[in-house]
Amino acid sequence: MYAIIETGGKQIKAEVGQSIFVEKLAGEAGDKVVLDKVVLVSDAETKIGAPYVDGAKVSCVIEKQGKEKKIMIFKYKAKKGSTRRKQGHRQPYTKLLVESIEA
Repeated sequence: MYAIIETGGKQIKAEVGQSIFVEKLAGEAGDKVVLDKVVLVSDAETKIGAPYVDGAKVSCVIEKQGKEKKIMIFKYKAKKGSTRRKQGHRQPYTKLLVESIEA
């Protein structure tokens, strides 16, 4: 059984017992989170929402909060000496452990 959930502007496939990485959610490690924006649930039969499946939810536990590896952003304009800019960015994330899928 799996479900496709929508969180943080992205759609993610989730299965029971799987760890997934999502955009940062409020909470501490060990807190329970219920995601109710379920787009699709597939078991013996497939339920597709319009836009979401009614009554479906995915229960998760926050494993950890963290930041991804730093990426470097370098912006410049060709043939212009003063418009060079170097910047770094670390995207925050939340690691979730999927406990159950209810449809």
